[in-house]
Amino acid sequence: MAFRKVRPHKKVCVFCKSKSKFIDYKDVELLKSMITPNGKISARRATGTCAKHQRELAKAIKTARFMALLPYVAD
Repeated sequence: MAFRKVRPHKKVCVFCKSKSKFIDYKDVELLKSMITPNGKISARRATGTCAKHQRELAKAIKTARFMALLPYVAD
C-alpha cells in the first residue's frame, strides 16, 4: 500500500490579503493571535505571513511588549 504525501494548501499572508499599510503595535488582539501561549513570536510557517510582514510583526510585538501592552512571558 503506497501512501501519498498530502501537501496542505499554502497559507496566505493576512496582511497582504487585507492590504494593510503597516502593522500597529496598539492592535493587541491581532498581536495576541500571532504569539504562542508561552509568549513567543510564532514562526512564519505557523502564521502564514510573508517575510516582509513577519519582520514588521516582530517589531510591533516587541514594541507592544516594551509599552507593557503584551507580556514578555506567560504567567
